[in-house]
Amino acid sequence: MPLTLTVLGTASPHPGPDRPCSGYLVSGGGAEVWVDAGPGTFAALQRYTDPARLTAIWISHLHADHTADLLAAAYAFAFGGMAPNAPIPVYAPQDCARRLAGFFGRPDVDFLKGVFDFRSLYDGHDVRHWNLRLTARAVAHDTEAYGLRAESQGSVLAYSGDSGPCPALVELASGADLFLCEADIDEHRDGEHHQQVHLTPEDAGRIARDARVRELLVTHVGPTLSREAAAGRASLIAGRPAYTAVEGDIRTV
Repeated sequence: MPLTLTVLGTASPHPGPDRPCSGYLVSGGGAEVWVDAGPGTFAALQRYTDPARLTAIWISHLHADHTADLLAAAYAFAFGGMAPNAPIPVYAPQDCARRLAGFFGRPDVDFLKGVFDFRSLYDGHDVRHWNLRLTARAVAHDTEAYGLRAESQGSVLAYSGDSGPCPALVELASGADLFLCEADIDEHRDGEHHQQVHLTPEDAGRIARDARVRELLVTHVGPTLSREAAAGRASLIAGRPAYTAVEGDIRTV
């Protein structure tokens, strides 16, 4: 089974009509992994697979635009007739289970154990499901956050998650066949914290160039930019065409 990326959602910081927030289905080596669970992505996921058959769920960080649909999945699995045969591993920052339990007004997380098996990420976390290898690197954001490197049968997909410029992104994406990279902001502005924890299109292009990736796919483009403009600006720095992630895209890596 080739390594495949299906784009479920790309919006930042909130969903729009037919445009969920961040979420992707990564398939390869016999595994299917839901990567980030932004609002609207659980519905989109059902167009491409039965969520109860997911091999794992992987969450880059705990901001709502990347996690809120874990709540929808919990309702579907626990109450909606989609119960998985075994609890689905959820790789996420360590506070994920407690926050999800809070939505249900529960002080403990034990009631979620029937559907989710929470496993904390850390820098260098490495796990293999069948012939799909998932490696996490800590990246620069305003909360605990990770980028993902997925490898199967010699193909490599790298995903920035949400991050400001940092050396870990170049290491994460080194030699990747496809680099899925955020370009949330128009420019960095001194003294504005939000501007230091995301990437501009130029940042995305520079990382892709330095990491020598084969293809750059720009995502998580914020409201001050158009997706087309972000891809164009990134391509000028990368020295090769950059493309924009669009909901429903399916790319074989």
